[in-house]
Amino acid sequence: MQSTQQRAQLQRQIWQIANEVRGSVDGWDFKQYVLGTLFYRFISENFSTYIEGGDENVDYAALSDDVITPEIKDDAIKTKGYFIYPSQLFVNVVKSADTNENLNTDLAKIFLDIESSANGYPSEPDIKGLFADFDTTSNRLGNTVSEKNKRLSAVLKGVAGLSFGEFEEHQIDLFGDAYEFLISNYAANAGKSGGEFFTPQSVSKLIAQLAMHKQDKVNKIYDPACGSGSLLLQAKKHFDAHIIEDGFWGQEINHTTYNLARMNMFLHNINYDKFEIVLGDTLTQPEFIDDKPFDAIVSNPPYSVKWIGSDDPTLINDDRFAPAGVLAPKSKADFAFVLHALSYLSSKGRAAIVCFPGIFYRGGAEQKIRKYLVENNYVETIISLAPNLFYGTSIAVNILVLSKHKSDTKTQFIDASKLFKSQTNTNILEEKHIEEIIKSFDTKEDIAHFATSVEFEKIAENDYNLSVSSYVEAEDTKEKIDIKELNAELKTTVAKIDKLRAEIDTIVAEIEA
Repeated sequence: MQSTQQRAQLQRQIWQIANEVRGSVDGWDFKQYVLGTLFYRFISENFSTYIEGGDENVDYAALSDDVITPEIKDDAIKTKGYFIYPSQLFVNVVKSADTNENLNTDLAKIFLDIESSANGYPSEPDIKGLFADFDTTSNRLGNTVSEKNKRLSAVLKGVAGLSFGEFEEHQIDLFGDAYEFLISNYAANAGKSGGEFFTPQSVSKLIAQLAMHKQDKVNKIYDPACGSGSLLLQAKKHFDAHIIEDGFWGQEINHTTYNLARMNMFLHNINYDKFEIVLGDTLTQPEFIDDKPFDAIVSNPPYSVKWIGSDDPTLINDDRFAPAGVLAPKSKADFAFVLHALSYLSSKGRAAIVCFPGIFYRGGAEQKIRKYLVENNYVETIISLAPNLFYGTSIAVNILVLSKHKSDTKTQFIDASKLFKSQTNTNILEEKHIEEIIKSFDTKEDIAHFATSVEFEKIAENDYNLSVSSYVEAEDTKEKIDIKELNAELKTTVAKIDKLRAEIDTIVAEIEA
């Protein structure tokens, strides 16, 4: 079976399973169990493959836990970041799932053991709490232990029935694709809350290409509001892994989404020592201060969320915000995320950030921040996208590209609002649309009604308005009418009418006579 066909079939199966096993439970509430089970199967097969080391005579799942020595365990944790005993493997738990009266408590213990295996090792922060949202005692699974076990068994059996083949490189890709497919479907069906943690794949691809444009290698890639990690992982898909030298870095404020992001890294075969995903508020508790700068930054931060802003008098002296001389409004933190990203950006890198369009033309503090960005020549390009590309909102958002190595003082504006393919619930960017945007971004050539580069002075004269529509003239699609030609046609038509009337009058007169 061809890879695309296999993926499509796998996706149909996994979504069918996800809907069947949840029963009357809301899909959004149930997502942790399906996603967590898929992750449990992945790390079990990944770990078994590592232990077996390609020796066909070794079947790790068939071994007794007693044969595992402390040395074997220690070495495995140092390499993989965690340890799973043979009896704890997904394949072995599934075998007795239907008849195991202690399934929910057994699973809870297995998940705790896997997380605890990393205690005291460098991987501890990356493994700790991974299964925290997989609550085997939750009433979402049922009111009795029997009901809980029945539903857990159904999830385990369903995921076990998915065909990923042998655990090789292309099968690892299938695991990752299945996980992202599930996340995107949950996001699409969750409305606004779903859009807050997942950036659609087509937009992620564009953002990754903008941030890493013409960089042969980057030290590391960073997302200050990483959600489920989809933007970071698009960078991995688009570029060979070796050019992202030190891995993937991100911070996320939502605990559940933070766990999804870490699982997502493992499911895309990114080992614990190649990613740093942390939990916390990026604006008030920023991590990685000692690890910056980053050569590539990608982000889709929440639009116009409230933050503490000027209520915290220390923030105006924060290295991230002080250079602009003003804080983003308390009711709209958009530019706080932008300034944070700029502060973390290296002198050779780019940041590509999804932004609410209002921040580019509103007055007050936001205008002052725009002035700071423009006068310091940090704004390379602003791209307006089509509406309805994101889950949970129909807003036509913008992408702001920041750079600290511009070769001129112009700012580019691209109107890509007409580039999209309409689907049932949302629009998408096709590959040809992404290519057209990237080509224009690369050449910086002026294209009528699509792209233009504007001198600093003109933007200053326009009160530092950075709205794309202020600089890219919209194409007039109204039918153009030649007045002279129209008058000539009218004159001819009137003459014909007069002639006809005269002929009719003659005929009438003859009849009356």
